[in-house]
Order: sequence, then C-alpha cells, then structure tokens
Amino acid sequence: MKATTGIRKTVLALSVATCALAMPSLAFAQDEAQADDVDSETIVVTATRRAEALSEVPLAVSAVGGEMMQNSGATDIRQLTQLAPSLLVSSTGSEANGSARIRGIGTVGDNPGLESSVAVFIDGVYRSRSGIGLNELGEVERVEVLRGPQGTLFGRNASAGLIHVISKKPSFDFGGFLEATYGNFDGMRFSGALTGPVTEQLAARIEAVYAKRDGFTRLVSPTGAPTGERVNDRDRLFVKGQLLFQPSDALDIRIIADYTKRDEACCSGSYYSTAETFDPTPGVPGDYAIRAPGTGGSASGNRVVDILTSMGAFIPANPYDRTISITPGRTLDGHTRDWGVSAEVNWDLGGAELSSITGYRRYKSSQAGDVDYSTLDLLYRNDDGSAFRRFTTFTQELRLQGSAFDDKLDWLVGAYYANEKLALQDNLNFGSDYGQFLACRVVASVSANAALRDPDRDGDGCLSAAGSATVAGAFPGANTAGGTDGAQLIAALQRLSSMPAVTQAGSRMDHTSRNYAFFTHNIFNITDTLALTLGARYTNEKKTITGAFNINNPFCAAQQASAGAAAAGATSATARALIGATTQFACLFNTSSQLNTLALADTIKEDQITGTAVLSWKPVDDVMTYVSYSKGYKAGGFNLDRSALGSPLTPRANADTANLKFGAEKVDAYEIGVKYDSAQLDINVAAFRQEFKNFQLNTFNGLFFLVQNVNGCSDLVGGSGADEDLSATSGTCATDNVKPGVISEGLEIEATLYPGENVTVGLGATYLDSRYVSDLVGTANGAVALAPELFQLPGNSTSFAPTYSLTGSFSWTPPIGGSGLSGLFYIDTRLTSDHNTGSDRFPEKVQDGYFLVNGRIGIRGPDRKWGVELWVQNLLDEEYQQVAFNTPLQATGNGSRAHVQEIGSPTVSHSAQLFSAFLGEPRTWGLTARYRF
Repeated sequence: MKATTGIRKTVLALSVATCALAMPSLAFAQDEAQADDVDSETIVVTATRRAEALSEVPLAVSAVGGEMMQNSGATDIRQLTQLAPSLLVSSTGSEANGSARIRGIGTVGDNPGLESSVAVFIDGVYRSRSGIGLNELGEVERVEVLRGPQGTLFGRNASAGLIHVISKKPSFDFGGFLEATYGNFDGMRFSGALTGPVTEQLAARIEAVYAKRDGFTRLVSPTGAPTGERVNDRDRLFVKGQLLFQPSDALDIRIIADYTKRDEACCSGSYYSTAETFDPTPGVPGDYAIRAPGTGGSASGNRVVDILTSMGAFIPANPYDRTISITPGRTLDGHTRDWGVSAEVNWDLGGAELSSITGYRRYKSSQAGDVDYSTLDLLYRNDDGSAFRRFTTFTQELRLQGSAFDDKLDWLVGAYYANEKLALQDNLNFGSDYGQFLACRVVASVSANAALRDPDRDGDGCLSAAGSATVAGAFPGANTAGGTDGAQLIAALQRLSSMPAVTQAGSRMDHTSRNYAFFTHNIFNITDTLALTLGARYTNEKKTITGAFNINNPFCAAQQASAGAAAAGATSATARALIGATTQFACLFNTSSQLNTLALADTIKEDQITGTAVLSWKPVDDVMTYVSYSKGYKAGGFNLDRSALGSPLTPRANADTANLKFGAEKVDAYEIGVKYDSAQLDINVAAFRQEFKNFQLNTFNGLFFLVQNVNGCSDLVGGSGADEDLSATSGTCATDNVKPGVISEGLEIEATLYPGENVTVGLGATYLDSRYVSDLVGTANGAVALAPELFQLPGNSTSFAPTYSLTGSFSWTPPIGGSGLSGLFYIDTRLTSDHNTGSDRFPEKVQDGYFLVNGRIGIRGPDRKWGVELWVQNLLDEEYQQVAFNTPLQATGNGSRAHVQEIGSPTVSHSAQLFSAFLGEPRTWGLTARYRF
C-alpha cells in the first residue's frame, strides 16, 4: 500500500542523507573520558564487564556518551533510536508498553506475560520489561547497546540484545548543576544535581527532574469542535540519590535509590486507515483494491465507518491533524509509580575481584482508557486504579573475575538469581453503545445498506423495516427453532442491540517467576594478537500463574441459550455463523459467568544451556577482526490475556491454561566483524546472521492478544501455502521437519571521524534482511498450524525491520576568540526505509520511509560553567507512525482475519477493518539554560 509514494519519499530522503554525509551519525559516541585522564579519542566501555577501549571489544556494541545524550535531547531509551541504526524503540497503548528491537527482533510490549527479547539494565540492575526503561534516566555517563544474544556477561539473558544505562556516580569533589528548559506545547523541564564528599570515605549525589508539557493531541466533540483538552502530555517527577563508600583502595560500595512518578493522559490512538478494501483476484496475495465511496452499498466506501458516523462518531480526515474524539466522560489518564534500591559492591581480593549487584524494585502502572479509540461508548477502563500491572522484582548478581597464567587467561564466573511477582488486574467494561454497534456490525457483513443505524440510540436496534426485509430475504431457509433462519438472526440481533453495559470488578491474574543461572566468560590470549573467548550459561526458569475473575454479565447466558438453539437449527452455514457471532459478542473476552468459579493455576519449568565462542585477531595495532557464534535463549511463559483461554461459548476448565502457554525462544547467531581505530578515524563493521526457533510473536487482532511461537517447516502438510488457509488439518509439520522460522541477517557499519579540533563527525548504517521463512507452523513440535490471523507472515519481513537505517551526527564546539567562550553546533539525523509496524503485517500498517533531524545551537561559558542553547526535535516535522493496530471491534465478520468472504460470493473477499496508529511526535523546539558548579 502506498508503494509508489514510499519509494519517492525514500529516494528523496536518501538524497538528503547523502548530501548530509558531512554530518552523519554517531552510532557510538565519545565518552566523557577526559574526566578519567584518558585520551579524548578513546571510547571506554564495560560491555564485557571489563573496562576496555571500544575498539578492543570483539562484539557488536554501540556506546553513546553522556554529552551526546544531552545534545540529542535524549532523556529515556526511546530517543536512542536516533543514535544507533540497528535499534528501534516504540511505545503504544501506554508508556508502560515500550518495546525495543535490535536487528529487527523484539517483543511487542502490550502483553506483560512476555519478557523482552532486548533486555534493559540500569546501573547493572535488570528492568523486567523494556517499557519500564521509558522512565527519566537523569544524568547519564553513557549507554551501551549490545547487539545479538547475551547471557555470559550479564545476570539476565536476552535473545536479541541488551541496553545498559550507566548513570553518573557520586564524586568526592563538590559540584553540581542546574538546568531549565522551556519549549512549545508549554513544555517545561527542570533538573539539577548536587554531589560531593560527606567524609573522606563517603561521597553522595542527589538529583531530580521535573517535566511537564501539554499534549500533542486535541480532543474534539462528536461534531469536531475543540473541547479545550489535550492528551499525550507529560507530567513527570524523578528523584535519585546515591552514596559511594570507599573505605579502602580495594573496596567500594555504591548504594542507589530512585523514585519516578508519572501522571499523564496517554496514549491516544488516531484513525489511520479507514478505507474498505476488496480482493478482486483470489489467490493473488496482497491484490486488494480500495472500495470507492458510494459503492458496495456504503456511502463512505466503508460500511463500518457508516455505522460509526450514523451513531455519532467523529472520524478525522487526516490522522496528523492530531485531533481525536473519545466518549464523553471517559479519560486516558495513566498513573505510574516506579521505585527501587540497589547496592553494588566491588572488592579487589588481590588475585581476583568480586562484584555483587543487588536490586529490589517496585513498579505499578494503572491506565484508564477509551479502549475503542472512538466517540462511541464501546469499551473502556475506569480511572479508579482497579486496572493495573504491578511488578515486584528482586535480583542478585555475583561475579568473580581475574587473570591467570601471566595474563594468558582472563577469566570470569558468575551467578544470578531473580524473583519476580507480577499482578495484572483489569476492569475492561462494555459501554452503552456496545450491543447496538456489534449488532450493526453483524448486519453489515450481510449488506452494507441493510445496517440502517438508529441515530437516536434509543434502543430500537439497527434494523429498519427495509433492513429486516433484506436480512430475512438473505436467509429464507426454515429454522428448526421456529420461523426462518433470517427471522432467528433478526431476533438474535435485536437482543444484542439491547444488551446492557457490562462491568467487572477486578479480573486478576498473578504471575510469579523464579530464575537462577550460572555463567562464565573467559578470554584466552593465545598470542599477543590472537585470542579465543569462550562463554557458557546454565539457566533454570520456573513460572507460575493463578487467576480469579469477578465478572457480572447475566446477558451472556441468556443470549447463549436463546441464540444457541437458533444457530443449531439453521439450515444455512452462514446464518449459523452469524447467529453464533451475536452470542460470541455478548460473551466476548470470556465474560460468561462460569469463569468466576474457575480456579486458574498452572506452572512451567524449563532449563537451558547457552554459550558463545569468539576468535579475535589483531593483524596490526589499529585493526582487530573477529568471528563469533552465540546460542541465545529467552524463557517461555504465559499469555496474560484471558481471551486466549478459549471460546467464551463453552465451559472453561483449569486444563484450558494450556492455551495460555508459549515456548522458549531460541537463536543461533553468527557474526564476523572488523574494527579499525586511529587518531582521526574509528570504524566498526559487522556482518551477522541470526536464526530463531520458537520465535515469540504477540499480535492484537482487534479483539484480543494472540501469542504464538513461530517456526519454519521444510515439508508443510498440505503443501506450501497451507499455512495461509483456515484449515485445521493442513499447515502442520512433522517434528523432524521443523526449522527456524525467522532469519535476521545483514551488515552494520559505524564510524567516527575527528577531522579537526573540536569537530566530531560520525556515520551509522544498517542493511537488514529480517524475515519469516516461506512455510510456517505455530509450535516447536509442528503440531499446531499457524494462526489464521498471521496469514501475511510467510516469506515476508518481520515488523519494525527497515531494510536500510542510516544515522548521522555532526558536533562542532569552536572557541569564540580568546574570551573563554565556546559555541555549539550539533545536528543528528536518522533515515529509516519503509517497514511494516504491525506484528501481523497487514498491508495497511506499512510506514513509508522517513527522515528525522534534530539540532542544537548555543553558547557556553568558560570551562563550560554555563550554557544557553536553542534546540529542535523533528526539525522537518516528519509525519510517521510508531505502531499501527487493528482498531478494537471495528471490522466486519468475526474479526479473526483481515479479509472475509462476501455473503453470496465464493470468490470475493473484503476487509472493512479500521486501523489506528500511535503517531510519532511532531516538531518540538525550545530553549535550555544550564549552570554547573
């Protein structure tokens, strides 16, 4: 979709980027090394748990220094996307739902049952979901982004990569800073820190950040009139205190405590694609045409849009007008509290060094929402705190490392333990328009002009006399329950139209995870120029789930009894399905009352051995080459969307918890790299291939979250393409024929150039081919076919996997005469090619290539004691989506597939599904003043 436009935009952006190579990207930035009396052109990292020059580390790692973070305006990990080409970070339905992807691989963050494929650590402490890392970070020393499987160096393992944030430590020299920012959207940000000695052996540091900003998106009434309210705002407080105790040269102890509070109206989904499409050429994938207004019996061209507007909904013509309309009286307010304490101990024992990192964290996020993202009252969550996710996490990491045999062996052994408790409580409610809208939706799948809505919404239903005649005429067959199939369908629709609102009082799931591991990472210096690194890890996981439901929906049972007999007695299979759909909608999300008596409980246990091997060689002093293999792993778990338990129309039992399980994700990764380091130029090149088995995929299909493992098959039952149909007997695979389902391979280039004094230029480029293999199955043993919702996956790229990503930066800090003043000119860029933002890869979710530019210009006082800077983010005001998704409930058919067969036509299918998107931020600008002492 929009392929020609996307090509034009990409070609234009490539041209701009090519012209801007004088200011290309720093995928890795210079650390503030002067403070450590290190050569200013040396980038020092601890990616291998050893302080090493970046050019000496035989793995793909990017390092972003604190000064570059400051210049780029990055205050959380989401903005690192602008600086590291292989990294993409996005956020969705709430700020708790951030998702990080490296080399096209990541985990959608909307389902807390899934841990991220990209692990996030802050000061050595694991954050259990990447969205938690979207908090303010405070002043940062550097951020390291490790690409590829991780597990032999850090406590928690990860299958795709790792982000490690290292914050500023307390200093024994008194100092601090104050900073104030004001920008458009009435944005304000104040931050400051104070550090210094308490005693000769104890130093302290305290810092705080307060940020507030109006929202990017305006609320309007159903008529489109502004209400004066805005959403997608900012209201954040971050406080962090540290103590550094150094009783001797051999021992230091660092204690950190932090607290974050966020009260923000987030996040609004904007209608993104509202065109109805049809398939004029069956059997030709992607051959969909847009239905023009006034055709197919629809005034707007989309029968669902007709229903929405006739019931009073507002649908903007352009999502980038940033206007939305939600149900009057509903709110998007969210509340987050995140706090924790950690203790890091480093003790030099003489022949070895012992390191311990202990962390305890509490995180709670509650999010109200107008979940249907429309004016109509369909689905919502109250802002009473009863819908929340809460994490309590304890982690302990121990490492012992040293050298032996005259430094021929650099060894490291470690152990890790984590205990996490997750409480997920929901209050998803059906609103007053729910029944009538869903009844109209069923009718619209019969005939667009038969779904004549009731604009007054007075309970008469959506069928006029003419509409009832159309439905009755479509199904004249005799129904054993009485009358015709059409009459029974009309009766079921009328009952659904009168469905009362449904509320729940704390439907809850509790999830516990216990993890322990032992790992080792050893470097054998075979010669002065040749080294072999061997690492291994043993991981043991145990996860337990319990659930309790408190649902009040007596209408479900009544509709099930009445419509069940009618559906069973129908002579037409289509009528049977449509009558059944009225019951399914009445009981959606497993709201039948028998769930209240279900004692949900289950446990999974698994263990895994993983490891890495790296051979590195330095043919000359300035060049290092390496080749590596890594085996990665991410634990299996439970889908925490209760809809996955099964159909709401059949009794549930504890055995149904098997439907919630998904298996461990495993990867074999291969990499070859070259690093060159000189006084004027640093360049890193890495070629990689990663093969994923049991890839964990989380997909929202417009009704619920589906979690399925994805694998390939060398001999698919039913032949190639059987994974794309709806048959339960084809699309499976013999166990011996199961193979990796996702392959991610490509080339990364990162370079930093120092062409003159006070000038730093860089370039980052990633070519990526991350895709699903052509024939797919749903589980590791091949016994389950790929879910019908995922029929677009085989042979196509993974989501958020642009073929090309180019990042660039240019920094110039010239002295101004002999005054001691200096200037600042900074710019960074990112070019991202076309990519699909939906995990189901529907063509409506394609994002055309776009080009982001940030800039900063300012003046600084002597020794940089003070500074004043003008800055802009998204200078070109690029319009792009972060994530597109199926707008909840707003489709025809049963919502399980993008395209459903037309009634009466075996050859034509259509999709009236509406799509919404969480949009990228518009242009922002402001003024920052800072003072250091």
